Amino acid sequence: MIEAGCLDGVDVIFGTHLWATVPTGTVQYAFGPLMAAADRFEITIQGQGGHGAQPHKTRDAIVVGSQLVMALQQIVSRRLNPIDSAVITVGSFVADNAFNVIADKAKIIGTVRTFKEDVRSFINEEMERIVKGTCLAADCTYEYQYFQGYPAVIPHVEETKFLIGSTESVKEVLITEEIDPDMTGEDFSYYLQNVKGTFFFTGARPKNEHTYPHHHPLFDIDEKAMLIAAKILGTAAVTYHNKKQSSQKVNESLLR
Repeated sequence: MIEAGCLDGVDVIFGTHLWATVPTGTVQYAFGPLMAAADRFEITIQGQGGHGAQPHKTRDAIVVGSQLVMALQQIVSRRLNPIDSAVITVGSFVADNAFNVIADKAKIIGTVRTFKEDVRSFINEEMERIVKGTCLAADCTYEYQYFQGYPAVIPHVEETKFLIGSTESVKEVLITEEIDPDMTGEDFSYYLQNVKGTFFFTGARPKNEHTYPHHHPLFDIDEKAMLIAAKILGTAAVTYHNKKQSSQKVNESLLR
């Protein structure tokens, strides 16, 4: 969309994400990173399979993969500056086989979440170094792939302040609060890399006994939150437009 020109002539951009675990009527924002870069990695380990009773004649891909799962966690706990934030999550570990057969191949898939580009690059480099070393020690070969997804969502400070002020005239907004960054990802980040603006969370917790997080099969929202979000975005857009028009008139009068 950006390449197609959707941001051409755009002065400012505002966006929101309904948040099912936050009470309806709450607006959450951050001065600085709000959401993380969301990357994906795939590691394929190629060993040598064999009979489960004769492990000495094999190169066990499951054992090597298990070592990798644990070793990758040490990047955050022992290689990364504690001041920085990152997450390395293994979401899938597949090595299908019969119960009495040692697997020749294992595939590990997961995600990396970061806020800083230098940390993002560092983790990628460290992951490949660990995969290479672990597989070399076990006499296995490997394939390592790292796919950069959405960059981090980093709202602009002045536009965030403007958005907060815009919520004051929306009566359905009960609470406006600053929050810590969240490790989830959002492609709105691409817009903010090209145009000044901000992004915020709109509370949408349903009035049920149980609240389920996003991506849960029983996930639900309070649909009133959509109206609240629309009012906030509309108010921000109109207010910003009027402010710009007023500023232009002042400048024109000064030039006369």
